[in-house]
Amino acid sequence: MIPELGNFLLMLALVVTAIQSVMPMIGANRGNLPLMHLALMSGKLQFIIIFCSFGCLVASFILNDFSVLNVVNNSNSALPLAYKIAASWGSHEGSMLLWLLMLAGWTFAVAINKKQLPLEFLSRILAVMGFVSFGFLLFIIFTSNPFERILPPLPDGSDLNPLLQDPGMVIHPPMLYMGYVGCVVPFAFAVAALLGGKLDSTWARWSRPWTTMAWVFLTIGIALGSWWAYYELGWGGWWFWDPVENASFMPWLCATALMHSLSVSEKRGGFKAWTVLLAILTFSLSLLGTFLVRSGVITSVHAFASDPSRGVFILLFLTIIVSATLLLYAFRAPRIGSGSSFEWISREGALLANNVLFLASTAAILLGTLYPLFLDALNLGKISVGPPYFDVVFVSLTAPAIFFMGIGPLAHWRKTEISFLLRRIRGMMLIALFGAILLLLITPRWSPLVLLGIFLALWIMGSIVTTLAERISNITQKTRFSKLHALKKIPLGFWGMLTAHFGVAVFIVGITMVGAYESEKDYRMKIGDSAVIGNYTFVLNGFENKEGPNFNSTVGKFSVFNNKEFLVSLSPEKRFYHVQQMVMTEASIDTGITRDLYLSLGEPLTDGSWVVRIYYKPFVVWIWFGAFIMALGGIMAVFDRRFNLNKQIS
Repeated sequence: MIPELGNFLLMLALVVTAIQSVMPMIGANRGNLPLMHLALMSGKLQFIIIFCSFGCLVASFILNDFSVLNVVNNSNSALPLAYKIAASWGSHEGSMLLWLLMLAGWTFAVAINKKQLPLEFLSRILAVMGFVSFGFLLFIIFTSNPFERILPPLPDGSDLNPLLQDPGMVIHPPMLYMGYVGCVVPFAFAVAALLGGKLDSTWARWSRPWTTMAWVFLTIGIALGSWWAYYELGWGGWWFWDPVENASFMPWLCATALMHSLSVSEKRGGFKAWTVLLAILTFSLSLLGTFLVRSGVITSVHAFASDPSRGVFILLFLTIIVSATLLLYAFRAPRIGSGSSFEWISREGALLANNVLFLASTAAILLGTLYPLFLDALNLGKISVGPPYFDVVFVSLTAPAIFFMGIGPLAHWRKTEISFLLRRIRGMMLIALFGAILLLLITPRWSPLVLLGIFLALWIMGSIVTTLAERISNITQKTRFSKLHALKKIPLGFWGMLTAHFGVAVFIVGITMVGAYESEKDYRMKIGDSAVIGNYTFVLNGFENKEGPNFNSTVGKFSVFNNKEFLVSLSPEKRFYHVQQMVMTEASIDTGITRDLYLSLGEPLTDGSWVVRIYYKPFVVWIWFGAFIMALGGIMAVFDRRFNLNKQIS
């Protein structure tokens, strides 16, 4: 009964979104108030319906309903409750319903903030979002129904993939999807503005918090996924340029460019056409990522589906959305204009250079991801584009972008004298160079990349300090406030920008240090043997067997010493999952502010010894600290008083 109810609710949601995508748009064009108000009601109603439908799916997993094919393929009666819930989005079908739920959630959020926008504009926004929901509902109902029955019911299920039986599965996908799907909001704002022919600073001001919030979720989601892979897969890496990793990273890069472009559109009325194009590209890349993950065209631990019909549907929907919006953009953009003029040496110039470099990075990643697929599709051979390509290209393009990121806040709007700008950055430049060289002198080995990384991190820090000092000075000169009082007068959005930039600096330090100074070794160890890496000694004390809810595990017991002084005990595991007959490695990690000690068990050998893999990872946690600090900066910017939702756009 519960699966039938869930399926019925999906059908009902299809009707609601069909109405939402058509009737409010007609109402906005004709000035019909009842039809426009229909957008608000349908936007709220579709969320309630889809939420209840998703609840039916979760209930099917919790109740072990093995008459539902999705439950059979992705759950088991012995599976812990938390993972039964997570298994509801661990399959292709369930993940698509979660995708749709997040889209409905964003739609609901826009609908309840009705005071912030004119009704005509809001109805167009909700109509666009309704059309996207309608398309994905068609996809789910006809190609990926999560409530498909199998009769007679089976006695038990095939279990959830052991790779996904981890707390990361509970948190990472919802966060990532919130960011992924959140890109639809600035897209809908842009399309609605194009349809209405009104692209001004007010549009940009009200699009910014939605864009920033989607970016925050995307940042947290990517960071959580990286951390999850780091400790779960047992290979000690935090990023591998996997095609599906790239699929989430490309919208993030484009959304980052969009946030900065929106600030120019809001404050100076510039970059109008450019900003709209970025909004379209960001959501298009989100849809492209959906296609890559669910079409079966790539092989990845993240990929869900291998059914070509599903891929064709998504590709067709992607083509319709992108083609229609780009045609609308081509028709309307010449009337919009580029906005206010500016000199190249200005804050606008720095932001534009930053945007172009981010887009170039996105294009390079897109090329490296899709090029092997094109060759394979044309029967021209199989190639693999790996980390060496992505590392070189990405560093080459992002290094100058980070340099411009330090210059932008110190430049004036519209025009900045070169001599004035040089005076501002001279001290920053000298401090960054001196600090980078000093660090290299006290480290055991160095490389040009280490010098570049540390220089860029210190460069950003110098920019933050200089920008804050000048902001305080300007306030005290104009108002005669004390410096402490001046700090209180600085808007929250400004603090958010500084915080996010600080997160970038922390992130750069993390990837620079771990890339240059990490160590890894494989050892053949028996009970009583010791292994040395750096100043740390690892002693294998023994093994113990452990029984889990749906697995058996062999746990290694290690003592770690730092210069003969006991430091910590580590307990890596080798798990065997009964149902799927699959062996998994569970690493044991001692995390510190400046380093991780990472230990994983390899394979047992015939003589009773084990292969043991030991990693020393300096500053690796700074990678995730930096990402979360960036996200915190975004949250602070969202709550800036300029974006007070009680103020209505005129």
